[in-house]
Amino acid sequence: MIEVKNVKKEFIQGQETTQVLKGIDLNIGEGEFVAIMGPSGSGKSTLLQLLGGLDLPSEGDIYINQTNVSTMTEKERTLFRRKYMGFIFQNYQLLPTLTVEENIAFPLHADGSLTKEKNSIILDLLDSVGLKGLGRKRANLLSGGQQQRVAIARALVNHPAVLLADEPTGNLDRHKAEEILALMLRFNRESNQTIIMVTHDIFAAGFADRIILFKDGMIDQVIARKDDDYAKYMANFMA
Repeated sequence: MIEVKNVKKEFIQGQETTQVLKGIDLNIGEGEFVAIMGPSGSGKSTLLQLLGGLDLPSEGDIYINQTNVSTMTEKERTLFRRKYMGFIFQNYQLLPTLTVEENIAFPLHADGSLTKEKNSIILDLLDSVGLKGLGRKRANLLSGGQQQRVAIARALVNHPAVLLADEPTGNLDRHKAEEILALMLRFNRESNQTIIMVTHDIFAAGFADRIILFKDGMIDQVIARKDDDYAKYMANFMA
């Protein structure tokens, strides 16, 4: 599904070059839920940007569904994102003066695919994410948890194969965070949706099939739920 081959990323500012990713090799299977963790500045969010085609690696290749997104033009990457990718952001990135339905429909307007059938999908999504009856309410009048649900529905409206989530519960309390994570897990299991989530929260990471630990621009450790040391690792963090 996703294959990352020796990906490096550096940023140049004046005469100073900062190497953020130092050679990442990673495979993520279809329908897998992966959490990426690590200190601030370790490269995890940069990798998410590259996976989403929002930026290009300095070296290496990223294949999604056997397509090398690293060699695409900006226009090709935009079209590819619309077809295969959904994004959930920590700060929601909703349009505050639009209604819930209008925010969810925004990606459909962008590619001109809003139809009566898609309107029906929007209503079904509202029900699925627990926002039935709130479609005509303005986004800025919702609670944080409700806004994140709108962001999830927007990310799912095109039925993307891959869902990329950058700190999706960072602004939520534990109860609301658990609701959002359970919702993401449900879509992952029911729709076989591949989810890649960047998080600082070990509680959130515990919902994933694998935890990938970043350190200094490299993968430091990979821990799968089936591994013997998974429970020990989680216990150390929870202590």
